[in-house]
Amino acid sequence: MSAPTTKPTVTEREARQVAEAAREQDWRKPSFAKELFLGRFRLDLIHPHPLPADEDVQRGEEFLAKLRDFCETRIDSARIEREARIPDEVIDGLKELGALGMKIDTKYGGLGLTQVYYNKALTLVGSASPAVGVLLSAHQSIGVPQPLKLFGTQEQKDTFLPRCARTDISAFLLTEPDVGSDPARLATTAVPDGGDYVLDGVKLWTTNGVVADLLVVMARVPKSEDHKGGITAFIVETNSPGITVENRNAFMGLRGIENGVTRFHQVRVPAANRVGPEGAGLKIALTTLNTGRLSLPASCVAAGKWSLKIAREWSAAREQWGKPIARHEAVGSKISFIAATTFALEAVSELSSQMADENRNDIRIEGALAKLYASEMGWLMADELVQIRGGRGFETAESLAARGERAVPAEQMLRDLRINRIFEGSTEIMHLLIAREAVDAHLSVAGDLIDPEKSLSDKAKAGANAGVFYAKWLPKLVAGPGQLPSSYSEFKHGADLSPHLRYVERHARKLARSTFYAMSRWQGRMETKQVFLGRIVDIGAELFAMSAACVRAEHLRSRGDHGREAYQLADVFCRQARIRVEELFQRLWSNTDDLDGRVVKGVLGGAYEWLEQGIVDPSGEGPWIADAAPGPSRRENVHRPIR
Repeated sequence: MSAPTTKPTVTEREARQVAEAAREQDWRKPSFAKELFLGRFRLDLIHPHPLPADEDVQRGEEFLAKLRDFCETRIDSARIEREARIPDEVIDGLKELGALGMKIDTKYGGLGLTQVYYNKALTLVGSASPAVGVLLSAHQSIGVPQPLKLFGTQEQKDTFLPRCARTDISAFLLTEPDVGSDPARLATTAVPDGGDYVLDGVKLWTTNGVVADLLVVMARVPKSEDHKGGITAFIVETNSPGITVENRNAFMGLRGIENGVTRFHQVRVPAANRVGPEGAGLKIALTTLNTGRLSLPASCVAAGKWSLKIAREWSAAREQWGKPIARHEAVGSKISFIAATTFALEAVSELSSQMADENRNDIRIEGALAKLYASEMGWLMADELVQIRGGRGFETAESLAARGERAVPAEQMLRDLRINRIFEGSTEIMHLLIAREAVDAHLSVAGDLIDPEKSLSDKAKAGANAGVFYAKWLPKLVAGPGQLPSSYSEFKHGADLSPHLRYVERHARKLARSTFYAMSRWQGRMETKQVFLGRIVDIGAELFAMSAACVRAEHLRSRGDHGREAYQLADVFCRQARIRVEELFQRLWSNTDDLDGRVVKGVLGGAYEWLEQGIVDPSGEGPWIADAAPGPSRRENVHRPIR
């Protein structure tokens, strides 16, 4: 059977409906971040800091010791950057070490590490080579193991997880040349044919796809009398007839990753390889990402720790005007930012990961906030390090070594980190995703009021429900513990963190009031106010990071682990974060959003084309988006399994 050649045409409303249907609709467990956006500071959900079990710690520390030795002796980051490829012997060594199975249960041959120790491992290996960190993360965080763990049948787990734990590399295939964050337009099809499905289509940016043995592929099953249809997940053997890796993509950073373009032409996949029911593919993808996104902050924590080390060593050695540059305030403020932010990012990462391990909280917002915040702050820290290093920060490590200086790859780290603000949900998409979850309670009670397709009776019923909800909710936003000077006094040890927690409590209520006012003002147009919603989310992210930093500082103090220094770092971070929060609150209502919209209309309408004159465009010829029509491949297969 052949697949249709036309791309799905969907309206904006239909696209929203597809995304909404894929969301987890219920909140069965408490969520610290969700409560924060509703104006309720539930410190009890994160303090005392949750702790891993002793056996998990022992297992994790034993593996970290082996991994550290491997990273120090077997991974040559400069070679990977130079050759734009991870050597096969490195990947073979990772397999022997069991690193492919860090998150896979021991009964399937994996190491059974917790999310906390999995992240510690990614931080360690990511510091040695970000490309190697991405290979391991893409394989386990979003590749075959995680969807199977959550949604696979026992037979599928028994078949594929032992392979993933020791020998087989996996990849996750959702994005297409003309489909990014709008999966309703997914064009790859899976047509039922007897006991199989026949896949046709093209997938883009398939991280690990060039070397993968197993794939998780999202494809659209046509709706029919016997098939529910919809976006569906499949496990596909990469050596199946009809699969061609047509290109190994090259990027500004992460030059060692095996990312490609994969074409499917009449690829037969057994129905037994379907993960979950038909139509559940997008839900599976989004649920997988709830915890999968927690791996990305690990690389940002690694970048922060390394930036701090280099900034400390370099700033003490480099002198200007009679003293080390670290003693100059302009440089010192950058070092303070890097140190305080690294502490906070590690706090956010460890807290979110430990909550994921305990499984007593819903962490879909926490995981998304961790990804968003780490991506943005990690990039800023790397940029500050380059600035501290000056011209040497812009110079490549290879060039530095060639003229006799220490080969510090600061510019490489900046390039490597840049993708974090784009993949696994761009910053802009993360803003919208988190905002949707943050206002879920409002839409649950008042959504029909702003839906133009609802009847008057539906709107009347929604109005009554909303009245009851807001009559109970709004009065609670007026006062709280944040106004009592004695609140959170247990966080006063040397440095006093209690004012910061009172600040978080007060401003969580202010954030909730601002959100309510915006919904009252814009109603159905609220979803179009994407920049406003982004600021709302960014405020929540700062408040979450402040909370995590304070809780981690107290946790470290209580166990005698650099408590005084941790309190100092948490105090400085919170003071820096409060300045950012105040600016964001001001920009909620004092901004150029409307004027920006007018300029955009002018740009698209050609009103400012005169401004583009006087340059030469060095871009090459070709379409903006490559043709992804289904059909046989006309290119060489560059698939390179590592065996």
